[in-house]
Amino acid sequence: MAVFSVSNSLSKLQLKTGDLDPRLFSRLRHLQNLDLSDNLLDKLPANLSLPDLHVLNCSNNQLEDVTVLKQFPLLEELNYENNVYLTTNDDYKVMFLLQNLRLLNGKDVTKLANHVRVVNSRELTSKVTAHWERHFRSQLPEKYSVEHVKFIRKKFLKSAQTHVIYGPSSLGEFTRWRVKMIAEELLASMLGQEENTNPETQERMEDNEEETTENPREVGEDDIAQVTLIPSKRRGNHSTAGSASKRPRSQCNTEEEVVLSSRKSSHSQDDPTPDRPRASNQQAKVAEETHRNGEQPPKGQSHRRSSQLTEEQKSQEQDKRVLTITPVKNLEDKEVISLEPLHFLQCHSKGNSREDFKTQLWSCVFEPPLDSGTRKDPVVSTSRTMATCGGESVCLIDCETGIVLKKYKVPAEEFFTVAWTTLTMVTNDGRKKKHNILAAAGRRGIVKLIHVLADFCYGEIKAHKKPIATACFSPTCETHLFTASYDKRIGLWDIGVPDCDYNFKASQLMVLEVASIPLRIALVPSCPDQFLLAGCEEGCFAWDIRLDKPQKSRPFEVAFQFPNDEGEETASHRVDGLAFLNKDVVVSKSSKTGSIYLWSWSQSFEAQGKSCQRTRPALILAELEWSTTDLPYLTLSTCPAAEYVFCGDEKGSVWMYNLSKHSSAWRASKGKRSENRIAPTQILEWPELRANGELLTEVLINNVVTDPTFTYLIALTGVNIAAVWKKT
Repeated sequence: MAVFSVSNSLSKLQLKTGDLDPRLFSRLRHLQNLDLSDNLLDKLPANLSLPDLHVLNCSNNQLEDVTVLKQFPLLEELNYENNVYLTTNDDYKVMFLLQNLRLLNGKDVTKLANHVRVVNSRELTSKVTAHWERHFRSQLPEKYSVEHVKFIRKKFLKSAQTHVIYGPSSLGEFTRWRVKMIAEELLASMLGQEENTNPETQERMEDNEEETTENPREVGEDDIAQVTLIPSKRRGNHSTAGSASKRPRSQCNTEEEVVLSSRKSSHSQDDPTPDRPRASNQQAKVAEETHRNGEQPPKGQSHRRSSQLTEEQKSQEQDKRVLTITPVKNLEDKEVISLEPLHFLQCHSKGNSREDFKTQLWSCVFEPPLDSGTRKDPVVSTSRTMATCGGESVCLIDCETGIVLKKYKVPAEEFFTVAWTTLTMVTNDGRKKKHNILAAAGRRGIVKLIHVLADFCYGEIKAHKKPIATACFSPTCETHLFTASYDKRIGLWDIGVPDCDYNFKASQLMVLEVASIPLRIALVPSCPDQFLLAGCEEGCFAWDIRLDKPQKSRPFEVAFQFPNDEGEETASHRVDGLAFLNKDVVVSKSSKTGSIYLWSWSQSFEAQGKSCQRTRPALILAELEWSTTDLPYLTLSTCPAAEYVFCGDEKGSVWMYNLSKHSSAWRASKGKRSENRIAPTQILEWPELRANGELLTEVLINNVVTDPTFTYLIALTGVNIAAVWKKT
């Protein structure tokens, strides 16, 4: 026998999602008022069977999605305040899904909801339909196979969500969600398929596709430009290595990216010397306004015909300033890895200027996986999401789609470094949950702490009085952050763990004194809580960082010597590239023109222990051939899992070294140096980029980074472009 009830309060019972038994609620079919406030709910079950529900209060929970509320079609009053993961985009979703909604979080939304359901839907439907008619109807033959339909569907959905934009950028997630829904409906009618307008079903369908396009934020229509790849011969145009011409630092929120016509990697270009943070004397302004602004670029698409590229280019009706890219052939080698260029993104600009090709991009770090919990946005995958920094902004980017998921700006700042950590945070009910925290720092010497999932910069640490060149978290203690500064100090900070109100307490644990400016730091993988290595303006040094020692301020333990151009050992040289290839082999550069050294940490440091001298020669295992440029700060990186070394140069090329065949020989050599220099396995060259018809020259590769599995390769440049390649 059914249970009849008008209202029910389940507030403040510490209920979790699993406690809401659909079988029990199915007996409350006449329930009209339900209070689930002040509980621990991260989602609502999709089958609560409450067809007569008119009032729902689920405030003060931890909800991450609102589309499940469509199961309550008669809902008139809804309150989900103080659910930190819900945004304005979710407000618009429920206003569309719930046709009878009058009150949302205590406010009358009748007029706004009507606008969302009628005007917004009408405009988006018109835009989606026009996009189909202009670019895709001609591609559909009279007779088509299931595979052809599937291909057209995927291509159209991807393109529509890229180009169909309406309303403010802050509603990007909602707009993309609606565009997907409308495009599915249009396809169902055009292709004669069974219509499916269930948004949840559509989201699940798209989530299963490799190149899904849903994301939390989107750039405005005026901020989007498309880069197209047009086949032509490559023009050799190389600037002189020492040219340090500076262009105005105009910047933009534009995410400019490549639509590719070839699966081969694009190629080498020109070489600038843009103004670099190490040499810049610009003064940072004092005023600051930190805000969160998530934005999306258009997504890269793999078109196969130049005629299609032309059509896509024409779709940018409101912006005639289009970038074009000229591809060239890749380096031929039997060991060459096939890398497909996915995106070329211009997303760190200032003032939304599309003319900004001067902002320097410096650092890129991939988001670590979480042991538990899920991200609200299905696009955000821990294996393909990276944080990049340059200029006044930090971007969170999905490498597969090219979507800028989040964007954080600090006016008057210039960010040089970003670093991830995973903190175990405790909610107000005592429940523990892991969250990724991003630390960003730069010219002002301040570390910004960002809770990415909550889209919230919750605090800052005034770590140094001078710029912070680089930072990294300890792999053994999630709250320990090292910051290397122009004040010739490396600080170790305990950033603490924020409580449910984001209160936290940071403290300085240690200061490492440096003889010159530290440029790169690396914790020794075999003993990350014992020793830290740093490449500096005038040498390479190691410190004892064990916390069981009483000294808070510590000098270096040893300075390593390397051969100079004359073959003499010297400890006074700039080391602007530093990384570990494995637990023992260190890769460093810049002490000698045209070369990168690989040396043994353990054997070099143990040699120091046999002598009372603090300066000891590095035990070099091998030398890598590299560019002959003397330009500084073109840093290197490694992928230990694949045993690769990467380093960009002054001509826009990425030098790649596969050292898997050499590691066993180094272990067997017992420290004996190889006489032959190791040539690069592959050189990935940069494409020629054209903006407004003019060739972009002087491209420096400031940094090259891969994800831990070497699926994606990222090149950060001195011309405000981040390039994404994918290994095929």
